[in-house]
Amino acid sequence: MTQGPARGNRVKQRLAAGETAVVVAGHSGTADTADFVGQLGFDGFWLEGEHGAVTWDRVGDISRACELWGMAAMYRVRTLEPSLVARALTLGANGVVVPQVRTAEEAAALVAAAKFAPAGARGVSRGRRSYDRPGFLDEENDQTVLVVQLEDPVGLANAEEIAAVPGLDVVFVAPNDLAQAMGHQGRPDHPEVAEAIDGALTRIAAAGTVAAGTLCPADQIGRFTSLGARFLYTSYDAWITAGARAYRDALDSAQAPR
Repeated sequence: MTQGPARGNRVKQRLAAGETAVVVAGHSGTADTADFVGQLGFDGFWLEGEHGAVTWDRVGDISRACELWGMAAMYRVRTLEPSLVARALTLGANGVVVPQVRTAEEAAALVAAAKFAPAGARGVSRGRRSYDRPGFLDEENDQTVLVVQLEDPVGLANAEEIAAVPGLDVVFVAPNDLAQAMGHQGRPDHPEVAEAIDGALTRIAAAGTVAAGTLCPADQIGRFTSLGARFLYTSYDAWITAGARAYRDALDSAQAPR
């Protein structure tokens, strides 16, 4: 019997090549949505386990749909708990996102939870992506994408130390939570918040050890990529809204009295 395919992780591949990886949010949390998004050419699909409806029983099917298109399934856990990290990966996620990381010690705890020995202490639970892959344990350590999110000024102050933690792939600046923590609720565009975001991304990128990442709508791509960000998270909500409004406007125009 020959060994099965390694089921590549395009986010990991792009970041390793020094390229930009784009991950799109999948708020509805279904395999059908992932399958539909796959045709659009994104590198990863964000499974929302902190704020959204992606429950554990859906991870297998959603990640399988992602594999049809070569997308990486990125699961955001609700908190830094080793059992949640290991469960997400065992069920089929290609990577894990952890919110509210503030120190290098917390980032190192993510690595320990996600990597098998000797790189970490993840329990030996293989899951579906190990099928017909005798070298899975070593391959998994190499292929998993680990993302930490900085959401307050303490995390930003420790950005370089966090970026230096071996095994991390992305240090992500979360603009909305940062705005709240800085006293500017709902204003990630506030000058103080924007300056903090830009400065953090620049420092993370300059460290050269991980990719800098952030929430990036289409009109901000130039700004963030010029600062060195290479992991861009976006949502399709704005596209649906724009398309729906354009359709409604076209209908209203066609029905207007002449």
